Amino acid sequence: MKKMIALVLSVLLVLSVSMLFVSAEEATDSVDVHVTIIDEKSEFAVAYKTVTVTDIDKDGAFTVNDTLYAAHEQFYEGGAAAGYATEKTKWGLSLTKLWGVANGGSYGYLVNNAFAWSMTDPVKADDYVVAFIYTDTKNFSDVYTYFEPQYIEDESTTIAVELTMKKTGFDAEGKPYTEPVSGAEITIDGSPNKVVTNAEGKASFYYGYGDPNGYERVISAEVKDMRIVPPICLLKSIGKGKATPDQAVATEAPTVIADVEDTDDTTISATEAPATKDEATKDTATKDTATKDSSSSSTPKTGDVSNLILWIVIAAVCLAGIIGAVVFYKKHYGKK
Repeated sequence: MKKMIALVLSVLLVLSVSMLFVSAEEATDSVDVHVTIIDEKSEFAVAYKTVTVTDIDKDGAFTVNDTLYAAHEQFYEGGAAAGYATEKTKWGLSLTKLWGVANGGSYGYLVNNAFAWSMTDPVKADDYVVAFIYTDTKNFSDVYTYFEPQYIEDESTTIAVELTMKKTGFDAEGKPYTEPVSGAEITIDGSPNKVVTNAEGKASFYYGYGDPNGYERVISAEVKDMRIVPPICLLKSIGKGKATPDQAVATEAPTVIADVEDTDDTTISATEAPATKDEATKDTATKDTATKDSSSSSTPKTGDVSNLILWIVIAAVCLAGIIGAVVFYKKHYGKK
């Protein structure tokens, strides 16, 4: 009987230490979330920025509220106290001020391009949160649109861009829908060009700018006869500080070069775009792996050091427990 009790105690000790490991792995002080905020003029107040989110309201979770609070703290002049506010209502936690605008609650907010149920909806690392102010505060006719992908990063100064524009919302029966947006004209840093989405919502083109040190551009779109919440794709050339021969664009102005699919390689000089379509395809195929992870990996978690110490303590407790169990067993039951 005593042997059985000792065995059970040993098993319970191992299980309890295992639970400590699980808790330590799940525990974190912050997460990095990508944020876009669109103001009352349908302009990007925050354009796909990475924000470190903490549990500011101490409800035990990282939420939409925590994310928007952190974004205002980081980017709004005067911080969250000046530009952001919520209050508890009969419907739960409600947004009452966004980017300095208090309009009676005419706001929209989404997580990963799906409308959130409430301000307390959870978020996790690398999620994407969008908040916008309705320009039509009477009929709420603003249509939310977005790009796939929403972040493109490349080392080249001339980048092959391939986008799909979609809109999402609720139909007359209240059911969510997602559809492609055709006929939208692509804009770069607010300037329109001749690239237009097709029937499937797709648009593709080369973008080049003669800065070997890299650059960032905000790609969006305009749609005639539709009031939209504008989409965003952050285009980032990280550069290498030195132009290679096929990247040495001599012009100061940016260059938008035709549709990727329709462009004949022979019409594109080596200083404007990838030398061949194979290279462009290879560049494009790697873009999805250089999206959200690339933009957030450089931001350290505030709990990294404390978590390391916790792991060391847990490992020491685990080792001591195992040694103690072995010594106890040998002392009492080692001899028959």
